Amino acid sequence: MYRRHIAVLAVVAAVVLVFAASNIRRAPWTGSPARAVTERGALSDVEKANVEIFEKVSPSVVQVVAQTTSNPLSEEQEGGEASGTGIVWDNEGHIVTNNHVVQNASQVAIRFASGEAVRAEIVGTAPNYDLAVLRIRSARTLPPPVAIGSSADLKVGQFAFAIGNPFGLDQSMSSGIISALKRRLPTSSGREISNVIQTDTAINPGNSGGPLLDSAGRLIGVTTAILSPSGSNAGIGFAIPVDIVNRVVPELIRSGRVPTPGIGIVTANEAVATRLGAEGLIVVRTTPGSPAERAGLRGVNLSTGELGDVITAVDGKPVHRLSDLSDAIEQVGVGKKIRLSVKREGMARDVEVAVVDIGRTQ
Repeated sequence: MYRRHIAVLAVVAAVVLVFAASNIRRAPWTGSPARAVTERGALSDVEKANVEIFEKVSPSVVQVVAQTTSNPLSEEQEGGEASGTGIVWDNEGHIVTNNHVVQNASQVAIRFASGEAVRAEIVGTAPNYDLAVLRIRSARTLPPPVAIGSSADLKVGQFAFAIGNPFGLDQSMSSGIISALKRRLPTSSGREISNVIQTDTAINPGNSGGPLLDSAGRLIGVTTAILSPSGSNAGIGFAIPVDIVNRVVPELIRSGRVPTPGIGIVTANEAVATRLGAEGLIVVRTTPGSPAERAGLRGVNLSTGELGDVITAVDGKPVHRLSDLSDAIEQVGVGKKIRLSVKREGMARDVEVAVVDIGRTQ
């Protein structure tokens, strides 16, 4: 019986050795040739255009790292450090980013695509537009400024590209389309940015302050926020239009702040006006001591819910949304007056209201 077991074990061992030898002969480390690489054809025209945009613009996109004090409003803050993206604005070393990236920062550092890291100082901030300008202290080689486009002639459906540092991963590009225009975006200062660009281009924490580009590689907006229950990209991102950026940034470089033209009113959402059948902007309230209050504009009676004034036109042009009024006020500028057409209790009248720098009173 013992000898029979020995014989069986010997047979099994022999079979194992045979299979093992067969596998060893077929193993990749025994010198078997690798699979031949199949050559690909030329890149498509769309692919070539995408590659060209990234190679042209990415050197001028930087990572912004801010050492912060307590800042509970920043979604990108972790352990006293906020990370975002910035854009090389000019040949003098100015970098444009979001205000919320550097808000409450005690120190700011810039890291270029080359890997070089330098210190930067905050030149000026515009919380009402969620924009900030930094200036680098020194750099071996400064990348060229990003080409400036226009946001006035953008069309829903055209391609849009974002380059940034999502979740701290540097030099990442995503693409999509412009999903909507003339959005309203609240800022941490309590105001709203009008004419904001909506895009389905992937924007995540860390992209804030980076460029939104058109298919020519021109700057059309500065990415600023996402709308997402999870905090990650959900196909709804927002960018500050470059026409606003191109007006605000030179003011920040020149004086460290930018005037905020306004008349001192709070208006209801357009959806509320539609629901109530009001054609125009419903004045909810006026700011105490503001030009709107001095001009006699009346808000909603909070005790009865009765409407006050509804703004129907500004300087003769119809008003349908807040951005219509905001655009007109910004075009007129601080120190001048606008003519508002308003309706109150079915009666129409015109009112002249002074435009002031409401940022001075906040």
